[in-house]
Amino acid sequence: MNNKELDIDLLSLIQAVWRKSLVIILIAIIMASLFFAGTLLLITPTYDATVSMYVNNSSFSFGLERFSISASEVSASNYLVNSYVFILKSRTTLEDIIATSGVPYTAKALSGMISTNVVPNTAAFNIKVTSTSPTEAELIANTIAKILPERISEIIDGSNVRIVDFAIVPAQRSAPSYTKNTVVGFLVGGFLAVVFVIIKFLIDQRNDVVIHSADELRSMYPDITVLALIPDMRLSEKKGYYYSSYYGEDKKKQKGAE
Repeated sequence: MNNKELDIDLLSLIQAVWRKSLVIILIAIIMASLFFAGTLLLITPTYDATVSMYVNNSSFSFGLERFSISASEVSASNYLVNSYVFILKSRTTLEDIIATSGVPYTAKALSGMISTNVVPNTAAFNIKVTSTSPTEAELIANTIAKILPERISEIIDGSNVRIVDFAIVPAQRSAPSYTKNTVVGFLVGGFLAVVFVIIKFLIDQRNDVVIHSADELRSMYPDITVLALIPDMRLSEKKGYYYSSYYGEDKKKQKGAE
């Protein structure tokens, strides 16, 4: 078969994978355990605190442009929110937040901890702060809620941002997910084990079929009856007269030939 085109029998391949199913599952479980342990020991949990705000303007100006909006005018509200986020992420605002809250971060580092999102079809938006400390996340979020409206009113004439909900101390971590990472580890382990079995199967096919047991012989050739098995005396723990005399004579013949 070495000099011929390799013809893969899909059924035989599936059977080869199925015969190793217990090993595949065991490897998947081991990999899932490693992922869980790595997540538990190596990844620091993070917590999210969120403050909600609402854009409540009848009219406002930004630079030379003036708008008149209502709650139904979502496009104008989105324009406002984007402007507010820009002001929030400005260096001056971030430094005010740091000075007021007393957190030990630079403006750049604090900016990376803050994310925003607009509530669909509304003029409301959320500001989320992610930190390794739940109390710190709540402190920063509520400091933003106190400082941002004042900063916005200084820059955008006629703006009116109201607090819908202040942040509370998060009771549960937001990341990492132990369940998700464990499932990913299980899938990765199972996938790698299956790939290994397939590669080994293809190598055996390339180097002619290797039959490891009578069960494999029966599965590959179901129409052929196995009449007898010849034991491999070299693998037997009880190496009797046959093994010692036969292989002893064989070694003597080899020495004589030399």
